[in-house]
Amino acid sequence: MNQQLKDKMINASITVTDQNGAPLANQTVTVAQTNHKFLFGTAAFDTVPLAGGEYTGPALEKAEQLAQNLLKLCNAATLPFYWGPFEPKQGAPLTKSRKLAAQWCLNHNLKTKGHPLCWHTMTADWLLQMDNAAILQAQVDRIKREVSDFRGLIDMWDVINEAVIMPIFDKYDNGITRICKQNGRIQTIKTMFETARAVNPSAVLLINDFETSPAYDILIEGCLEAGIQFDVIGIQSHMHQGWWGLEKTHEILERFSRFNIPIHFTETTLVSGQLMPPEIVDLNDYQVTDWPSTPAGEERQAREAVQHYETLFAHPLVEGITWWDLQDGNWLHAPGGLIRKDGSTKPAYDELLKRIKGEWWLPATQMTTDASGMLQLSAFAGDYELSINGRRQAFSIDKNAANPRVTLNPQV
Repeated sequence: MNQQLKDKMINASITVTDQNGAPLANQTVTVAQTNHKFLFGTAAFDTVPLAGGEYTGPALEKAEQLAQNLLKLCNAATLPFYWGPFEPKQGAPLTKSRKLAAQWCLNHNLKTKGHPLCWHTMTADWLLQMDNAAILQAQVDRIKREVSDFRGLIDMWDVINEAVIMPIFDKYDNGITRICKQNGRIQTIKTMFETARAVNPSAVLLINDFETSPAYDILIEGCLEAGIQFDVIGIQSHMHQGWWGLEKTHEILERFSRFNIPIHFTETTLVSGQLMPPEIVDLNDYQVTDWPSTPAGEERQAREAVQHYETLFAHPLVEGITWWDLQDGNWLHAPGGLIRKDGSTKPAYDELLKRIKGEWWLPATQMTTDASGMLQLSAFAGDYELSINGRRQAFSIDKNAANPRVTLNPQV
């Protein structure tokens, strides 16, 4: 483990007491990690048909195997809320299917995020029948509805997606570009964030963008000056044309760290096949029917994924990474998954698992309290369980709670 990762570990002093507050001195206990605080996520769109009972036979078996691999590696899931597919007919959103998926995720200890509430791509076509005032009202109403309907199931949202290009997007007409062009980026962002915040003040709200040039951090600076509150800055890292490398990654981290706001790498892709040609500007323009994974590409993907994750996990402001997405062949037909189409795991999956649930994880470990009932533990922020003689108690460690007090009640 490199020094930066070691520096991110928390030196915790854990006081173990009985139900009366008396220290349990010189006792052998077992401490085990149960979850990371850091979000290791994926685009979990396949959970929608799985939770909705849409699979049968071999398809169900394959979906269940994919779900098991997801749960083994990840503790966070992004669910799809693209307005067009989510509400193809005005007033008839597919709320039930997303609620089933969100509940499935929560039942399996996955922290859920909805993606996105406002985006000019894959938005509702029926907005084009309206004038701009009506489009804006419909967008505001949508945010109110989704944030309210899913409160408790989804309390983290990509509120606005790719606002840097939103008012100048010219591939096709859409309602969201119209209102962003009229009102400007900052006012549009302000409206969306204030709407979401008013409905669920405790929600974690993100701005999200693929643009990593100074245009994005200048936009963020302008938003902050306008009083807009971001809980997290979302950065996409779709690297179909090759890994950024350490120098570019550190440069991006340095620029966005100046805001001292948590950072999530919300959409991360590294392909395990031929790289996309460098002249492609919009990744969506690269349309192929077959894009195979190769042995050499899988070795490259594994090596680069490990370096990318180690770099981000070690950074003090980065709090989450989402792989986009888990299995090959989804977006752009790319071999961008950690799992092949046949359901087998790639080297990148195996290497990341070795770190997330191995090198960066505390397995069940026997320890002995001192004369004052204390344990000294160096570990990453997360959830833990302490047990002694059949009694168990959960506790958490993070930078704001490095000295937890664990009370073991009598065995019932």
